Amino acid sequence: MKNRFELVHVGINTESPEKALQLAELLSAMFHLQLRHGKKSEFAGDYFECMKAPFLGSKGHIAMQTDDLAAAVEELREKGFSFRMDTAAYTEEGRLKNIYLDGEFGGFAIHILQK
Repeated sequence: MKNRFELVHVGINTESPEKALQLAELLSAMFHLQLRHGKKSEFAGDYFECMKAPFLGSKGHIAMQTDDLAAAVEELREKGFSFRMDTAAYTEEGRLKNIYLDGEFGGFAIHILQK
């Protein structure tokens, strides 16, 4: 069975906390989104994560979610994709909750989350 994936947000790398806030404020005003502050990023609604410092992906990251992350990882591995295990995060019960694919795609890293 194929897994269903949904776009969660686009992460945009910026050079500084000030640039991240400026971009998040601009996107929030442009699209009537709520500004939200985080430790590593500023959010414009749920759609844009403006990183306070460059992170994975030369341009940023794309966050996708799925109902069954473990099955999605297996499906993607069967298609020849690999994962950055150093980015894997787990629940208290030991279930995978998010992970990045290895490499860049159009300058973006891809982050997959458990829905």
